[in-house]
Amino acid sequence: MSDTKHILWVDDEIDLLNAHILYLAQRGYEVTPVANGPDAVALVRAKPFDLVLVDEQMPVMNGIEVLKELRAVRPGMPAVMVTKNEAEELMEQAIGLHIEGFLTKPVNPSQILSALKGILDRRQITAAQLTRRWAESFSELSRLIDDDLDAAGWLDLHTRLSEWELELDRWGEIELVKMLRGLREEADRKLAKWIESNYPKWIAANQGDRPPLSMDVVDKWLLPLLKEGKPVLFLVVDCLRLDQWLAIEPLLSEWFTIQRDGYFSILPSATPYSRNALFSGLSPYELERIHSDLWAKGDEDESSSNRFERQFLIALLERRGIKIKPEPKYVKVLEADEATDVEKKIREYTSQPLTAMVYNFVDILVHTRQTVEVLKEMLPDEAAFRSVTRAWFQHSSLNRILQAYAQAGGAVLLTSDHGAIRGRRGSQVIGDRQTSSSLRYKHGRNLKFDAKQGILIKEPAKWGLPSRGNNTEYLIAREDYIFIYPTNYHHYLDLYKDSFQHGGISLEELVLPVVTMRGKG
Repeated sequence: MSDTKHILWVDDEIDLLNAHILYLAQRGYEVTPVANGPDAVALVRAKPFDLVLVDEQMPVMNGIEVLKELRAVRPGMPAVMVTKNEAEELMEQAIGLHIEGFLTKPVNPSQILSALKGILDRRQITAAQLTRRWAESFSELSRLIDDDLDAAGWLDLHTRLSEWELELDRWGEIELVKMLRGLREEADRKLAKWIESNYPKWIAANQGDRPPLSMDVVDKWLLPLLKEGKPVLFLVVDCLRLDQWLAIEPLLSEWFTIQRDGYFSILPSATPYSRNALFSGLSPYELERIHSDLWAKGDEDESSSNRFERQFLIALLERRGIKIKPEPKYVKVLEADEATDVEKKIREYTSQPLTAMVYNFVDILVHTRQTVEVLKEMLPDEAAFRSVTRAWFQHSSLNRILQAYAQAGGAVLLTSDHGAIRGRRGSQVIGDRQTSSSLRYKHGRNLKFDAKQGILIKEPAKWGLPSRGNNTEYLIAREDYIFIYPTNYHHYLDLYKDSFQHGGISLEELVLPVVTMRGKG
């Protein structure tokens, strides 16, 4: 042990514990013995201690009274109560004072040592174990990235990388975070090549002969859930990434049994394409034939390009021979007032066979961050986004809405339409005046770019994309590149660098959670 820990031990029979104190001293703990509560409080006022051991039964001041006084003097000091009394009422009183542990007399030295290590050395011990586990996992993850992964392999890899991100969030090991970032970058390079080779084959294949894509989610996960006869909420949290879901998931385990799967967003991994495909069960190419005006106002006009989601879902259910009465409800939550309104009417929703809900908070946070300086300060990186997303959800109307479904014995299918990646590198693109302005994908004519930084699609139909007239090409960003025109290139690169964007090819944008939750009632 590198640093001596200072322990205060309060016991009216402290003279009988010299052997215990010597045992702890030999293991790096400096123990100050004191025989009563008033002296203990005076000592704590005079000097700091790392932990206090308090006997429960003492004259003058009992253990609970001593703890109350010590908490007033040093609120954050860890405490362990040593007692012969195992009464539940005593334990509840002690827990109310936020003590870190109980030991029942008679105690032996190894019990004391174990308690001290568990409280004072947990971080040091866990950090050492973390480093060993990371070294093993790093080698395995590197090997996986080098392998010829299939769809299931990519889903598993992204999950494991995301789980490590949450693990490292707790410990702040900067060097390990950098190593993990390097793994992600290499994985995204390989993913882009894999998508480029396989995606057109998926579009041409039948649903069961390809990895699950956006247009397969309803068939694969929602329809089986509807057959269970419970009220179902089909919840699409716009722009929710897998790592953000993993940060939220523990908050819901008390209320639901949870089954987490994954699927791939279609390209471009952006709302007008991926969310329409999610609700319609059709590719954008197929949708263009049904709704030729769908993208008439451009991809950036979400109110135009995503105005038929309810109708698309009902039409999909009808094609599958499913008629729901009363007709499925559809609600889009863009603002806090709308969420509050849903919460107030929650009994109406939980009595419906199916409600579809689009919840836009995460996507709004992504876009607002780019223009509001205080949000840039609060959300400098992915770890901060995970933390803020969890904090928001914990206190949100959405959390309470989901709890209401659980209490009603209902079920929830939760997913996202796409994720987002932090754009770190710029890529110059030249196009005509009609070329779209999105930073992670573009469509236009005669697009010029660096082939290492994007994938050019010259035959949109083979990629399941709308033609948008003759000679239209699509350009999809690889890795973490953002597309910027040459005019004022450096100005716009400075403006958009480190912003969270979507529409391209990365694990963070494409590999999405789809979660089946059944209420525990």
